[in-house]
Amino acid sequence: MKVFLAEYSVCNDPELAPEGAAMLAAISGSFERCGYDVVTPERPDFEGEIRRLAPGCDVGLVIAPDHLLFRYTHLLEGLTHNIGCGSMNAAVCANKQRTADILSRNGIAVPPAAGEGRRVVKPIMGCGALGVRLTDEEPGAGEFAQAYVEGEALSVSLVGSRVTGNVCEFYSGVPPLRLAVNRQEIAVADDGRFLYLGGETPVHPDREEEIVDVAVRAMNVLGCQGYTGIDVIVGERIYVVDVNPRPTTSLVGIAAVMEEEIADILVAASHGEAPAEVHLAGRVRFDKDGGLHRL
Repeated sequence: MKVFLAEYSVCNDPELAPEGAAMLAAISGSFERCGYDVVTPERPDFEGEIRRLAPGCDVGLVIAPDHLLFRYTHLLEGLTHNIGCGSMNAAVCANKQRTADILSRNGIAVPPAAGEGRRVVKPIMGCGALGVRLTDEEPGAGEFAQAYVEGEALSVSLVGSRVTGNVCEFYSGVPPLRLAVNRQEIAVADDGRFLYLGGETPVHPDREEEIVDVAVRAMNVLGCQGYTGIDVIVGERIYVVDVNPRPTTSLVGIAAVMEEEIADILVAASHGEAPAEVHLAGRVRFDKDGGLHRL
């Protein structure tokens, strides 16, 4: 069995490359332990490498910045069996403003629109904390503003089995699988830029079940499949601040403490057959470049 794993930043984005390489190493190692031959792009021509290598593989997964994820996933879907989020749903999640509107219309709390004074300005089509800043300024072209809400920054890592669309024969109605709740380490630089530094997993905050329920509802509303990270701020309410329909850095920590193999889970979920639960042993802190420290 062969798996095609394509991580965009490793060859094309030096700023994100260490983070991307850490995720790729965690996923590749899992597939190798499960007996797969792992095939990855060898040149910066990402689209060309997908076209060249994916048809010879049994399954495939693309990891890319959200604004590019739809394009490359759509290409992958025509060449091999995609074990990540469907391209249409990835396209919806890439637009952060539209995602917030959809979630809000479905009764899921998101940060409200910005009022006067300090607000969070973020790219409409963004990736992680890049370009997100705390400021008094109005948003520029391609940006939007939300109110700044105080609270604890967490993420919920899920794997969805609700496979629909081009592989609807695998639809099972199985609810998303909870991998872990993760604490996020977010700093604000002197110029207001948000900086993602890493995190800790697993954590068990107050209101954990409520947090997971909100994340699951957000994932279901958006129709995400495969590995998905839901970023939340827990204050007076549980606010969903971002939905990442792809592996996130938290996976590096989760893979280090999870007894199951993420490779097996992703493949099973792509056929609507994810396990009911996973087992985590221990706790780790991870940095944005994949460094691990057991706690």
